[in-house]
Amino acid sequence: MKMSEEKSSQPKLPPTTALDNPSSHEFGNWFEYPVRVQPHHTDYAGVVWHGSYIAWMEEARIECLRSIGIEFADLVAIGCDLPVVELSVRYHRAIQLGMAVMVKTRMAEVTGVRINWDYAIVSTDGQELYVTAKVTLVALDRDRGKIMRQLPPSFKDALAKISALNKN
Repeated sequence: MKMSEEKSSQPKLPPTTALDNPSSHEFGNWFEYPVRVQPHHTDYAGVVWHGSYIAWMEEARIECLRSIGIEFADLVAIGCDLPVVELSVRYHRAIQLGMAVMVKTRMAEVTGVRINWDYAIVSTDGQELYVTAKVTLVALDRDRGKIMRQLPPSFKDALAKISALNKN
């Protein structure tokens, strides 16, 4: 059997459009969180480990909320947690040790107690797209361990501010 015949028989993942390549102009009102790749973010080859991207996205989301006056510690203090219930990540291009990148995020929509966020990790000049992702959070009553019926009023009001910003 020839080498080319072996390659063509290899299983391949089907194409997906779940996380299409957004063009750079789509990031106009997104919150920006800068990151420089440190050694602990990478594998033995100096390439960012896939779990690091998820940590960066959470940091960006927390800082985005802080920028509109929501401290995550305050949510915890009133008995609300926001666990991730769904996560979809598309890796477009590897990021290397020492590189500076921008994690961009925006709240896409709030449906009841479900909060959907979009992410893009891009080069600092916005020309290279490395990662796109979608995350769904749900408001959880920490004491009861159950999903809340509605978001806490102050949190809901602050999220409305983000939603208004994203529509401009």
